[in-house]
Amino acid sequence: MTDEMREKFASRLGFILVSAGCAIGLGNVWKFPYMCGENGGALFILIYLFFLFFMGLPIMVMEFSVGRASQKSSAQAFRFLEPAGTRWHLAGYVFLFANQLMMAFYTTVCGWMLYYTYKSMRGDFAGTEISVDSITSDFSQMLESPGTMIFWMVLTVVLALGVCFFGVRKGVERISKIIMSLLLLLIVVLAVNSILLPGAGRGLEFYFLPNWDALFERGFFSVAFAALSQAFFTLSIGMGSMAIFGSYLGKSRSVTGESAFIVALDTFVAIMSGLIIIPACFSFRIAPDAGPSLIFITLPKIFNQMAYGHLWGICFFVFLSFAALTTVIAVFENIISMIMDSFNFSRTKAVFINLFIIPMISLPCIFGFNFLSGAQPLGPGTSILDFEDFLISNNILPLGSIVFLLFCTGGNAWGFRNFLAESDLGSGLKFPRIFNFYYCRYLLPAGIVVIYLKGYWDKFYPLGASYYIPWFCVAVGILALIALLASIRGKLCRGNDKK
Repeated sequence: MTDEMREKFASRLGFILVSAGCAIGLGNVWKFPYMCGENGGALFILIYLFFLFFMGLPIMVMEFSVGRASQKSSAQAFRFLEPAGTRWHLAGYVFLFANQLMMAFYTTVCGWMLYYTYKSMRGDFAGTEISVDSITSDFSQMLESPGTMIFWMVLTVVLALGVCFFGVRKGVERISKIIMSLLLLLIVVLAVNSILLPGAGRGLEFYFLPNWDALFERGFFSVAFAALSQAFFTLSIGMGSMAIFGSYLGKSRSVTGESAFIVALDTFVAIMSGLIIIPACFSFRIAPDAGPSLIFITLPKIFNQMAYGHLWGICFFVFLSFAALTTVIAVFENIISMIMDSFNFSRTKAVFINLFIIPMISLPCIFGFNFLSGAQPLGPGTSILDFEDFLISNNILPLGSIVFLLFCTGGNAWGFRNFLAESDLGSGLKFPRIFNFYYCRYLLPAGIVVIYLKGYWDKFYPLGASYYIPWFCVAVGILALIALLASIRGKLCRGNDKK
């Protein structure tokens, strides 16, 4: 696909909302509010914002810049920009695999959201006869029913690929504008309702007031690391999903300025999600938790006790479905573009190929809760979904971010001069000079390596030496492969790495 033939976003708003839709995911809803409340409230938010600016923003700008400069998806962007003789393009194959792997479980989770929206509309969580045990049982029954999950997963795939079928402007941009606008409206309405509940003030104190006792109890380093990890993972950077939207972006606006808007929108949704969940939990004296149990067990209990809970439950699950669908649509567009760029397929052919592939590779995740429930790849109590999420969240995102950093700063790669020229092109905010060459080349990758290895430690050390020793060997081996990739020097490399 030539640059002239490549579709572009019709508007700046379209680019921001589509990219924000990719970044905004379920982690903003079922993880951030709990982490904030448990790690010092406003203190955690301040530390989180600090790391979001100093770590998340520069990597996002680099990913967008690679896409815009190459006018390619991440599957081919490195091949287009790399110096002759280097092997950076090998990362493109990993990114294609990573995006498909993410959809292998994320479409299932999105299907859960659609299913619970349907159940809420049907009134399954309304009425005094609904018990806490029945709400808990509903979720377990869904997991034990592969047919139910397959149906809603396939529906998710069909809806998202149907949007992508119509192209960037008529499909992805147009629908994402509508969904994101409704999402932002719903989140404000739900937050206002939650804040006005009786007793919600205690939740607001838990969420926002600086809690020095929690900070000292958990330790500043632990709280800071939690904030750093959440800031890094919330933006979905590191697997090339943002690069594709950079390739659809014109040259009139600077990449840095647009990235700042996306980071701000993602942060707004994360904080507002806490305003929906935390005050409601305190109002009904239910302990706030995190993860699927928060969404599918705790909150339906609350809606069952709330005035007009049936209506608020519908609005909440519609909001969650929108948050999940925008991510699915964005990643599907990335996958389709990768296939189009790599194999010169038409959009129609790429869509229909994925209409078959994605449901097939999603089956292990679904069967992991029933037929294959005995498979516990990460230790007792884990599932295939946990393993697939681990591969993406604990491996692809941090390691892919390191690849983008090294590619945008290395003398045997695209180089820092070329990156700055691209990121600063157009009107708007320029790349902050506080993020100089040495920071982006050395300090930031080192910080990500710490996050990467700490994630392995937290996950496997409690399971004993039989788990953490082999897994740590895997982690170190992967880092060695990236170092090897970065060390291959090609022709015409000299001079790219200087500021």
